[in-house]
Amino acid sequence: MSPVYNSIGVLLAGGLARRMGGGDKSLREVGERMILEWVVERSRPQVERLLLNANGDVTRFKHFGLPVVPDVLDGFVGPLAGVLSGLEWAIGSGCDVRWIVSFATDAPFIPINMVERFEAEAVSTDSDIVCASSGGRRHPVFALWPVTIAEDLRKALVYEKVRKIDRFTANYNVQVVEFDTDPIDPFFNVNDPGNLEEANTLYRQLKYERAI
Repeated sequence: MSPVYNSIGVLLAGGLARRMGGGDKSLREVGERMILEWVVERSRPQVERLLLNANGDVTRFKHFGLPVVPDVLDGFVGPLAGVLSGLEWAIGSGCDVRWIVSFATDAPFIPINMVERFEAEAVSTDSDIVCASSGGRRHPVFALWPVTIAEDLRKALVYEKVRKIDRFTANYNVQVVEFDTDPIDPFFNVNDPGNLEEANTLYRQLKYERAI
């Protein structure tokens, strides 16, 4: 894979993780490593820079060595707030990038060619936004966003009280990139303790198959 480096990656870790009983889902372990370690390892080579969108005490993420950007809006209003935070950070940073790419931080098996495929799709179709799909199911949190959309997104969040990604993106040309689910769904995410146990089972399965 040869990264094009037209994007900044934004790892979305600003949620409340209610179904996990609170705390940071991304700091739970899969395969004796924190989920966030897997996500950073698989996303960092795909982008020019990588940010972590998180709220609260940032010292809990200190050892990752990433810039930590809190939500620019108060009240834990959902992943779109993290996307906006990433967009506005990218604009203010002076980095010459066209897009940010958002990643959920509760999915340890994300594809290592995701950004490359997103950028190729955006260029070939002249689309506004590109998101992932697997098994016929969309994953709107895994998406490519043009930095030019920042002002519209802020207005939608602040004045129109939009909270759902699909509601916001309905006004744009959105293309979907389908990813293979063999041997596992690369967007399997950990929302509750049962998912965490299943993720560890999937990890052992992958480790065994690759060892053969």
